[in-house]
Amino acid sequence: MRLEKVTALVTGASSGIGEAASARFRREGARLLLTGRREQLATAQPDDLYVPGDLNDEGFVASLADRAADSLGAVEVVVLCHGLQAGSPLMEMDYQDAKNVLESNLLSVFLVMKHFAPLMPPAGGSIVCVSSRFGIVGRPGEVMYSAAKGGLIMLARGAAIEWAPRNIRVNVVAPGLTATPIVEASIQRRPDPQAYRREREASIPLQRLATPEEVADAILFLASAESSYITGAVLPVDGGYTAA
Repeated sequence: MRLEKVTALVTGASSGIGEAASARFRREGARLLLTGRREQLATAQPDDLYVPGDLNDEGFVASLADRAADSLGAVEVVVLCHGLQAGSPLMEMDYQDAKNVLESNLLSVFLVMKHFAPLMPPAGGSIVCVSSRFGIVGRPGEVMYSAAKGGLIMLARGAAIEWAPRNIRVNVVAPGLTATPIVEASIQRRPDPQAYRREREASIPLQRLATPEEVADAILFLASAESSYITGAVLPVDGGYTAA
């Protein structure tokens, strides 16, 4: 029960890594404030507070923070799992698509951090941002996504230094290719899904995709007191991809 009596916000909680993190935190005793784009969350439990909305909208983020303050009081942990991946060669990418990628992966994270850091108690708290292996290394066809996820890493590092006097720790998990429903659906759309999966796995030193639960375990570590002297760090959970 590493998060017993801890209140945690998890964004992107409707699927994938966010859903796995929510389940992991629930087992560790956390009270959960969850948000996502879906109107209802099938995995939400009776004690959870689920508030759907658009994190690109500062009005919604501010109202979510107000609701958290009124209903839950202090928020000790914030986990930012939401985002948008839209790949395209840079010279072919539409400006609005590029803007959407930056807003969904970087600016919306800024908004949540801005409005939720003041809710953290005097003893401090932990913010965990979910970036990507492509926030550390570039990839053709994913340039704007890499730019947004790389910017997220620097946002977290800067906030870690700025908020250290308040004992607010800010860290980053950088997952590799993870077997989320979105990734699995993308693989199945390929002409030869099995061949494509083998190709992707061959690019990873551990020769397999991560599970959402493995990424959730890393998030839990950075959220809990076990990482109390860690801030401004980037933890790759990528099977060795960025080490190769």
